[in-house]
Amino acid sequence: MSERLAKRTQTISPFYVMELLRRAKQLESEGRDIIHMEIGEPDFATPQTIIDAGIEHIQTGEIKYTPAAGLPELREKIAGFYRQRYGVAVAPERIFVTPGASGAFLLALGSSLNPGEELLMADPCYPCNSNFVKVFEGRTRAVPVGSSTRYQLTAELIRENWTEATKGALIASPSNPTGTIIDPAILNSAIQAVNQLGGCFYSDEIYHGLVYVKSAPTALVFSDDVFIINSFSKYFGMTGWRIGWLIVPDEFIEATERLAQNIFISTPTHSQYAALAAFDERTLDELEFRRAEFAARRDFLYDTLLRLGFDIPIKPEGAFYIYANCARFTDDSYQFALDFLEAEGVAITPGKDFGDYESNHYIRFAYTTSIDRMAVAMHRLERFINR
Repeated sequence: MSERLAKRTQTISPFYVMELLRRAKQLESEGRDIIHMEIGEPDFATPQTIIDAGIEHIQTGEIKYTPAAGLPELREKIAGFYRQRYGVAVAPERIFVTPGASGAFLLALGSSLNPGEELLMADPCYPCNSNFVKVFEGRTRAVPVGSSTRYQLTAELIRENWTEATKGALIASPSNPTGTIIDPAILNSAIQAVNQLGGCFYSDEIYHGLVYVKSAPTALVFSDDVFIINSFSKYFGMTGWRIGWLIVPDEFIEATERLAQNIFISTPTHSQYAALAAFDERTLDELEFRRAEFAARRDFLYDTLLRLGFDIPIKPEGAFYIYANCARFTDDSYQFALDFLEAEGVAITPGKDFGDYESNHYIRFAYTTSIDRMAVAMHRLERFINR
């Protein structure tokens, strides 16, 4: 290790799927037909209404800084969205428009987490979340979870794992990689447990909207004393526009604005003007059509993987992932994913990207491609496991 490198960089874990993606792209460049089921990115284009709004603003030439917290009219739109969809009132002053959900996490943790403090999160979970904590020289306490708790933290698990160093807990619902939704009563009890322990509660809601069985409640239904992380990337189909939002408790408003001013200056202006169209009726109609398509894809992939012998204790209720147990076929899901890519040209994500708990026995399949392409991928998978 170079003496000039910051020590914190050694604690940042790699994103293993990126190596698979690099190899998949290389194979594509060589003429191989590769089916991508590894990256969590919708295959639909950004809705045309959003594109048109972004282009219209770009053509004005006024692509200048906005207020650090975001366009006032966009913050108002987001507040209105919460009134309409969830029936909760959020003051626009609590809403910060950020460069993606990643920017929201940086502001939330930067304004609340001190060096050495711990954040509780489920194992498995999205890997970047623990790395965000490490950037601020905090620590993560990954709590093993299974199907008995729907792969979610509970108030009991939070209390059992809370220490003097614990600052708070993070719950993602719908979750990545499992696609499960936390029961409203369990979410409420988890929030109350964290508040009683004097900590901060962080709710990762970036897959809200992509729900197929029941609604996913926002944590704001149960408390205003929470951090809400959300994004225009997944449901709204704006991944490359790099725009999300953060809702903070009242006491964090001023500190969060100072951080935003210094870290980002502002979120890309054209993306903010484009996002104003995300809540238009025409846009939402299109997004609901896409949600129904994702539900059909989920059903196809779930049924096919079960037929092939994968174990999936809980049918995913949201997001666009299936986290399948592949122990029947391998005790090294990373090597399984590498070999499958080389042999059959299908890219999937190994469980080791999402934590340590039984990760060698799990694979994440993203249903972000068409049923026709997934049918080809499943034919290749059947051939691969029957060799």
